[in-house]
Amino acid sequence: MSVSSHIHARTAQALPLRYVLVLFLGMCGGAIAQESPAPAPTPPPASMPSVARSVRISFLPPPLEGTISLGIYNEWDQLVRVLHQEASLDEFAVGADALTTKWDGKNDDGEDLPAGKYQARGYLVGNLKVEDAGNQTLPPEDWNGNPVVPIRLVANPLAKDERPVLDLAVGFDDENSFLKTTDGLPLYTVAPKPNVRRAFIKKNGEKSVDIWEDDGATVGQLRVSNVDKMMAFDCGDFELK
Repeated sequence: MSVSSHIHARTAQALPLRYVLVLFLGMCGGAIAQESPAPAPTPPPASMPSVARSVRISFLPPPLEGTISLGIYNEWDQLVRVLHQEASLDEFAVGADALTTKWDGKNDDGEDLPAGKYQARGYLVGNLKVEDAGNQTLPPEDWNGNPVVPIRLVANPLAKDERPVLDLAVGFDDENSFLKTTDGLPLYTVAPKPNVRRAFIKKNGEKSVDIWEDDGATVGQLRVSNVDKMMAFDCGDFELK
């Protein structure tokens, strides 16, 4: 037996069995098993998307042909969302005994409103008539200010109330002039007229109003008739979560 073999034999007799096994594996080019590394920590799950807020609003449409403008008001009676503007009845879903619509809890700028109590109410506007009274060289004498005209509406038989009085104003944007409530709910588009700088409204009898529009170059006058053909309705209070 060679010297190398003799040394290995003596070493194997002198050492415990577990060390012999380690030596044997080392000479054969084997690797000693090591503890596997700990798995990397699992990253926390991405935040869940916020739950969509949706409020179902239902109401009985007043018995009058026309369009519907519907607003959302906060607990301080401030208009926070124009939910529908001059909408036809077929733009609403038909429920078991009423028309329904939904509100996503946002204001007109697309921002989420705080949870709390809100109210929905609006107007059904009948067939109004607009006539062009021609261009005027001068505005009315009392042009300045923020004029409103009181209009007595048709009583809503579903509400069993007296004929309410609506303070009607005139507004305008980049495209149109329109009749609106004093809190800003648009009710009826008067005319497509861009670049209006100022507008004025004045009562003309019990059923019509005159409107002046100044675009900086000309002052146009319009007469809107049948303004009394409106009905107010209330959808009641509800809670936004």
